[in-house]
Amino acid sequence: MNFQELSQQRYSLRKFSAQAVEPEKLNLVLQAAQSAPTAHNLQPQRVFVLQSEQALQKVNECTPCHFGAPVVLVVAYDAAEAWKREEDGKNHGEIDAALATMQMMLQAAELGLGTTYVGMFDAQKLLAAFPEMQGLTPIALLPLGYPAEGAHPARLHAQRKSLSETVQVL
Repeated sequence: MNFQELSQQRYSLRKFSAQAVEPEKLNLVLQAAQSAPTAHNLQPQRVFVLQSEQALQKVNECTPCHFGAPVVLVVAYDAAEAWKREEDGKNHGEIDAALATMQMMLQAAELGLGTTYVGMFDAQKLLAAFPEMQGLTPIALLPLGYPAEGAHPARLHAQRKSLSETVQVL
């Protein structure tokens, strides 16, 4: 599958099967985050793999959007390690972590796995539930797994604004 097909076919999966994600596929998804571009190559992103029953229960208490996935990746960044733009101090950690998240989503799709970017979670509750994340800023939960039977894109998935509405050529 070429990139155009991959980006068109990937969708936010909200109905996961109970099938486990193979360790080798999970490792490829994590390697996609590792290879993502970051400002000044500082790599401030951190990924936490939640797959134990206990960890999944704790993360489910932090969001209404868990969808029964067998794995949830928590993507965060270390603001102290991220590049800051000299002119205004803008911290690029969130951007770096978002790029890593997107690469994981695309790698997962290529492997036949589904994901959805979840930004609806209680960050303070998440940090309290997982002390390993202290000092980091979580930006996304990424449920990961195989599509359940009958899973399909949301009805608005294919609706996109025209390029003329989102792109300006100067």
